[in-house]
Formats: sequence, C-alpha cells, structure tokens
Amino acid sequence: MTDAELKRDLRRRTRRSFLVGGMAAAAGLAGYEWVRSAGEDNALSWPQRRVLDFNGKLAHSYLSDSGLMPSYRADQVEYLKPNGNIGLDASEEWALRLEPGDGVPGMDLALADIQALPKVEMITRFCCIEGWSVIAHWAGARFSDFTRKYLPPNSGVPPYVYMATPGDDYYVGLDIKSALHPQTLLAYEQNGKPLEAVHGAPLRLVMPVKYGIKSIKKIGLIRYTGKKPGDYWAEEGYDWFAGL
Repeated sequence: MTDAELKRDLRRRTRRSFLVGGMAAAAGLAGYEWVRSAGEDNALSWPQRRVLDFNGKLAHSYLSDSGLMPSYRADQVEYLKPNGNIGLDASEEWALRLEPGDGVPGMDLALADIQALPKVEMITRFCCIEGWSVIAHWAGARFSDFTRKYLPPNSGVPPYVYMATPGDDYYVGLDIKSALHPQTLLAYEQNGKPLEAVHGAPLRLVMPVKYGIKSIKKIGLIRYTGKKPGDYWAEEGYDWFAGL
C-alpha cells in the first residue's frame, strides 16, 4: 500500500469511527433522558425499579434453606454500631401484635412467648447497605418456629410477612421464603445479654441473608399477608428484596 492509499484508508476509518461514536453517544444520551423522564415507582424511575425487581426475583430463586451464610467463632465478634433509630421512640410502650391473616383473630404476645420457643444462637456477618459489615452474635427464636407455633394448624402459609415498630414509623416487607430461612431469628439477645434499646430491645429481626435494612428493630407488629407489603426503604428507592 502506497503512502497516498494509506492516508485515504486512515481518513475513511477515522470518519467511520467518528460516525459510529457519535451515534453511540446520541443513543446513550437518548436512553439516559428516557430513563430520567420515565414515571416514578417508589422513588425510582420505573425502568430502574424493574431492574431491581428482576434482581430480587433472581436472588429469591437461588435462596434455599440449605444455603446458609457462614458462621464465625466467638473471638471474631466485632462491635456493631447502632445504625438507625427510626421507630425506637422510648415513649412508645412495647407490645407485640400478631395478625395471622385469612380471617383469623389477632393476638397480643409477650416476650416470654418468644423466649418459650427453642433458643438458637448464631454468629454471622451483619451487612449494611452502606457498604460496611461486622460479625455479630445473636440469640433468639427461629421465625420458622414462631410461624409453626402461631399460625393455625392446616392453614396455608401466606406468601408475605409485614413487620413494623410500635407506631408504624419503621416497617419492612418480607417474602415468606426468606422469613422462614433457618437463619432468620426473632432475636432478644446480643453477645449473651438482653438487647439494648439502641439495638432494638426487646425484640428485633436478624436476617443474615439480607442487608441490615430488613433486620427491623423493636418489632411491634407481625402480620402475615397474601399481598406484597410496603417497605420503608423500598419506598425511598432501595431494593425491596435486599438480598445478599
């Protein structure tokens, strides 16, 4: 190839690259504007929300009772900072209301009712959606044991669970598959002692298979429901499933 032919070929390739790059940039900008101007769904544009919902369905599909999060030694336990205080108003008197759903009358439970269930201890990693994690020691009752004890015999287990603090300031929606996972605890102890107020005394949820935003503190209401329930942080733009 002569120098003249080489220069013509380079000019042709440069024009083609410029054209392709310009079209790609225009398409990217158009896509961005489309997503930005799309209608909102729980504080996100609906295309972004659909992506999060798809990720949640994918995570739900591979979640199983045999898939346990790692356990750790007692000497590996770290300090868990009391991150988040929504719903922990000390003036709110604590009580636990259970609503089984499907026309079954609700009931009020005491902490002693939870403590009467088989006690389970676990040392697992607590992961915050902010990006940090620590190893924490918990004790309490499996939510699966609680469900087995308090849902009416021979009744079907609804697909969702809703939990809220007294006064409903903080609330989470859970799929039943995650709620019944063997590492999901109704915890009343941390590091061998009763929970402190800043960590959700007297009763909180601990779910190692999900980010900490699902581990609601100071549970005042547990409701089984056939309808996908609301969730505090999902309504602020976060992932409803929030699985690890």
